[in-house]
Amino acid sequence: MMDFKRLSYFLAVAEELHFGRASARLGIAQPPLSRQIAQFEKEIGAVLFDRSRSQIRLTQAGELLQERAREILERVDQTEREVRRIGEGVAGRLRIAFVGTATFGVLPNIIKAFRLAHPDIELALSAMNNAELQRALIQREIDIAVARPAIEDPELKSETLIEESLVLALPDIYADVPDPLKLGELRDTTFVLFPRRPRPSYADYVLDVCKRNGFIPASQVMAQDFLTAISLVSVGVGVCIVPQSVALNERTGVVYRNFEGFNPGTKLSLNYRRDNRSPHLFGFLALARKVARTQFSAC
Repeated sequence: MMDFKRLSYFLAVAEELHFGRASARLGIAQPPLSRQIAQFEKEIGAVLFDRSRSQIRLTQAGELLQERAREILERVDQTEREVRRIGEGVAGRLRIAFVGTATFGVLPNIIKAFRLAHPDIELALSAMNNAELQRALIQREIDIAVARPAIEDPELKSETLIEESLVLALPDIYADVPDPLKLGELRDTTFVLFPRRPRPSYADYVLDVCKRNGFIPASQVMAQDFLTAISLVSVGVGVCIVPQSVALNERTGVVYRNFEGFNPGTKLSLNYRRDNRSPHLFGFLALARKVARTQFSAC
């Protein structure tokens, strides 16, 4: 295995073609430099310098090594810089996955702020349901899961990012209905629930909210994800209970209303492995907390 320190010694001698000048350039005495070069030649199995004349010359093997040595040492230096930057948390990659409803409200602002603060860190983003988020974290396929609510697992740590109320997403035929609306008045209305799989899930959470308000929707339509659910609401299929942050983004065919009655709200959480000590992770967590505090203190 090539010794990169000795390779740098070789390159200095090859460029100077003089052990005295090379030793002065390197800041070491000439005898130790001569020994290092001799040992280097022994290790790689080739004579690199012709010492038979008054002025040393490169052998054919030495000429080839000199040609390659600069590139090798530059690559080593570049690699060291890149590794150091990753270790310092200013470069590298961070893998973030999130539930669909997290794309409204605070998360987009967190992503924008992180990209601005850390332009050399690649963010790999993907949408998943809670079951997929848990599996991906356990399998180390992602670094951070933005879930609703928290993911409970002994290998994971979870912290609340925001707490918010639940609101109704209604077809725009409800545009003239006053705000707030009594949830019980919608007992005969079709409720669009998500996700279809796996269960239990947010769908069961919504059904429990309805039950605590005195009814179970007689008509239910299951959607695989949040975006499909809102699309069904927009074309008049039914109504949907969603986090309040969803109402911040207008959607054609959809109006949002607060509702009276039992409203436990919902929490958006940051979840990550307890054994993940990456500086990228802790940098993201700190910035996410700051953005969430700023955004909700301004509301």
